[in-house]
Amino acid sequence: MSGGKEPTYIAIASGKGGVGKSTVSVNLAVALARMGKKVGLIDADIYGFSVPDMMGITNRPVLRGDSIIPVERFGVKVISMGFFVEDNAPVIWRGPMLGKMLNNFFQEVEWGDLDYLLLDLPPGTGDVALDVHSMLPACKEIIVSTPHPTAAFVAARAGAMALRTDHEVIGVVENMAYFESQTTGEKEYVFGKGGGDKLAEELQVPILGRIPLRQPDWNEKDFSPSVYAQDHPTGKIYETMAEKVASLVPTSIS
Repeated sequence: MSGGKEPTYIAIASGKGGVGKSTVSVNLAVALARMGKKVGLIDADIYGFSVPDMMGITNRPVLRGDSIIPVERFGVKVISMGFFVEDNAPVIWRGPMLGKMLNNFFQEVEWGDLDYLLLDLPPGTGDVALDVHSMLPACKEIIVSTPHPTAAFVAARAGAMALRTDHEVIGVVENMAYFESQTTGEKEYVFGKGGGDKLAEELQVPILGRIPLRQPDWNEKDFSPSVYAQDHPTGKIYETMAEKVASLVPTSIS
């Protein structure tokens, strides 16, 4: 780890794509930063990188000597494969090359002193997830799922892999938990109910939060399509979730 004390590592994982894992990663990182924590975020979803776009980041990292300086947004230091790929080109690397790139994100980036370094993992249990497990044996994990029973069943695989590689799963986030009508306030369970509870029970961990289907309030001057404002109802849910995470996972001592 270049540039400071060893941070507390938290990986955000899912069994399958499309469950909003990156949205959870971004908003949890921002919520922790709003609490005054020093936070870094690695977009380790190397094939499906999306964090820079989600956070409205237009700058690129710069080199200082041999070190890469991460881009900072909303108080979060960010590094992503997206910064090193031109014009959204597809990544066609094989596993060992991806592992090397990921290692560079840990070793060559000047993170400074961080309390937390979050990793937005690729979905599933492939090469990159395995690399993270071997590189960071003390990493904690959060598993993201929708309430749909099948999604939760698949997410359990990611949880089982974390446990098998001695990563401690600290909780489950149920994303797209419901849709709340702005006119009536009625909740509709678009993706069903119970999946998050079943997953948390199976992994013997708490549910850290239930995130509804809701659009952020976009501000054209400060455009960040996936970041919820602090006073947005969903932003407040992430704030509560960040408080739970900080109490479950204290930061490393310098």
